[in-house]
Amino acid sequence: MVRSDKRKFIKQGILGAGALCCLPCIDIGGVFRDSQTASSPVADGESKWTREAMFYEVTPRGVKCMICPNECTLKLDELSDCHNRTNRDNKLFTLAYGNPCAIHVDPIEKKPLYHFLPGSRAFSIATAGCNLACLNCQNWTISQSSPTETRNYDLMPQRVVEESIGNRCQSIAYTYSEPITFYEYTLDSSTIAKEKGVKNVMVSAGYINEKPLRNLARYIDAANIDLKSFKESIYLKLNAGKLQPVLDTLKILREENVWLEITNLVVPNWTDDFDMIREMCEWLSTNGLNDAPLHFSRFHPMYKLTQLPPTPVATLEKAREIAVEAGIKYVYIGNVPGTKASNTYCPECKKILIERRGYVIISNHIVNGKCRFCNETISGVWK
Repeated sequence: MVRSDKRKFIKQGILGAGALCCLPCIDIGGVFRDSQTASSPVADGESKWTREAMFYEVTPRGVKCMICPNECTLKLDELSDCHNRTNRDNKLFTLAYGNPCAIHVDPIEKKPLYHFLPGSRAFSIATAGCNLACLNCQNWTISQSSPTETRNYDLMPQRVVEESIGNRCQSIAYTYSEPITFYEYTLDSSTIAKEKGVKNVMVSAGYINEKPLRNLARYIDAANIDLKSFKESIYLKLNAGKLQPVLDTLKILREENVWLEITNLVVPNWTDDFDMIREMCEWLSTNGLNDAPLHFSRFHPMYKLTQLPPTPVATLEKAREIAVEAGIKYVYIGNVPGTKASNTYCPECKKILIERRGYVIISNHIVNGKCRFCNETISGVWK
């Protein structure tokens, strides 16, 4: 690919990704082998990227989607809350299939996944749409849009896997917006990837019903789930969702042997209540999730909460302290450059096992899944 084509691809990727341009972006343009397909926005129209959806029922009031707890019931031609499912002739169709609006190669640490193949690369894709409506959404320009409104790429599941292999990625990450809303695309891509020996990573709010989750979990190797708060009223007002389905998702993923990490974005005046954080951490420990890495992430003014200040670092440090006291073994602070809380420490001897600078691994002292210094087993997927 010539240099001008590389610049064109990156520019188009940033335009399609909206707020993603705020995040580190790796130049993958030069590695794509078929620039004509990979770097050109798809033509207008839906038909090629429309598929009959899974998990729905026909009712007297319309077609009822059963993918997530919203369970939208759609009359003819109505659009779902996630912006990409519609009723056509009393059948449910997804508009998000093979038409990602964001394509990047990322460090796995960016997901964030700190205990899953550290230092590896993830081929990251997203289509438009989300089944929540978070006031603080980082990628709202794509999450609160329909695939019919974004600038997309033609990348069917087989091609997703081919490009991940061609870009020397050990995993495919379904990320940025909400992979639950492009469920069929995620499922088909992950099925092919598993056959080819490529790992699958889901970065999600975990707002999904049990049956479709267990079906998808057969092909997912790791997940980072946003546990947005630990109070139903906050979930409703901040995210337009419910807490309990997310708690169920955490337990189901553990039951299905999916490697699990959890992110909690600490939003000033919303989710920075230390009693609530303590309750959340105690619930995680009580439910056998004390070895799931917990990432407290710093909020920056975004979308509909631009009037709020960034989360004070001291608040994040206090949250981390609470989590450790509750028995969480691996607790991290994210979105704070230079913090020592981005390192992995042995829960037994307390020595640094993985030292990180941003998304870069400086040193790694985990050998065969154990601490090099005291031989303590360190939870994670290391190879």
